[in-house]
Amino acid sequence: MTRSKSGKLKWTIVTLFFITACGVLFLENWPEFGGTVSGERLKKVQASPHYHDREFVNTLPHPPLELGDVWGYFTEQFFGDQTRVPPSAIPLSVIPPESIQTQPSPGLRAIWFGHSSVYIELDGLRLLIDPVFSDYASPFDGIGPKRFHPPPIAITDLPKIDAIIISHDHYDHLDMRTAQYLSSKGAQFLVPLGVGSHLDEWEVPEQQITELDWWESTEIKGVTIVCTPAQHYSSRGVFDYKETLWASWSVIGPKHRVYYSGDTGFSNHFQQIGERLGPFDLSLIKIGQYGPGASWIYSHMDPEQAIEAHLAVRARRMLPVSWGTFNIAFHDWDEPIERAVKSANQKNVELVTPRVGEVVIAGEFFSSASWWQEVR
Repeated sequence: MTRSKSGKLKWTIVTLFFITACGVLFLENWPEFGGTVSGERLKKVQASPHYHDREFVNTLPHPPLELGDVWGYFTEQFFGDQTRVPPSAIPLSVIPPESIQTQPSPGLRAIWFGHSSVYIELDGLRLLIDPVFSDYASPFDGIGPKRFHPPPIAITDLPKIDAIIISHDHYDHLDMRTAQYLSSKGAQFLVPLGVGSHLDEWEVPEQQITELDWWESTEIKGVTIVCTPAQHYSSRGVFDYKETLWASWSVIGPKHRVYYSGDTGFSNHFQQIGERLGPFDLSLIKIGQYGPGASWIYSHMDPEQAIEAHLAVRARRMLPVSWGTFNIAFHDWDEPIERAVKSANQKNVELVTPRVGEVVIAGEFFSSASWWQEVR
């Protein structure tokens, strides 16, 4: 190789390295990626018994990622024949703003907003769980999983929310624009350890953020909210894998109790939660985004395991979540609910299947319909 060609090759390598470094630096500072755990938040993270070797860990070890799993992900992503997007519009029960603008119910009522977003009124407290109002579950507009349906109510028509509960920092559970808007209205954010760093980056006031470790709790208006275990992982950026904690949540009121699974695999944490905090009036348990491979099932249980989880936490009624809104897994869009209904019938579990926007009230009969079968 001549000296001139050798010099050009070196400059090409340097240029590519510089462009790559600048790209990574740009992405790491992209607002939607959130912040980096530091300062007092980092001290609390490092003091957690669930934090080892600079990352959070689950109770059960993660199975090794097999080459076959990686190949399976690749082939399913590009060659899978599943119907991952509904072939027609998903029916929506639009929520009249005035129906939730009055005083919150002294009992328990829940409204599924789609995916894992649920509005709850419990013993006079208003809660929003993992609210996502953006069109894309992604750091970039126009790129990534797009909603199958709009929210059943505009975010600007929501009443004053007492608390926002966040299970973990993935984009389909923690949405920057939604968080910024709700924080401007004074809502309190209850998040697992480290997730407050993202809220800091988005200028959510410190006094509106409460970070909790597993089994820690806080109280709002006489309702105790407990951060409970889950089996999952976290990350929003390029270098923050497992930097923040993930969780399920248990809401314990004077008269009613609700359990939310967050994203999770199946393990004995469900039984522990049921024994310590159950029984629950309502469980909100994920049924979608599972497989293929043991590595994925480890952190995303399937519908049959979701029914087992409901039984383990000792809940009376189950509202399935984490399905029907985004294309983020390798199965038919309606497969999770079909499998969940079948398993619930076999196990004599009361499973309610509301349309997006329908109200479920504790102690009242709910007429479930197989509405997804009409989406053809």
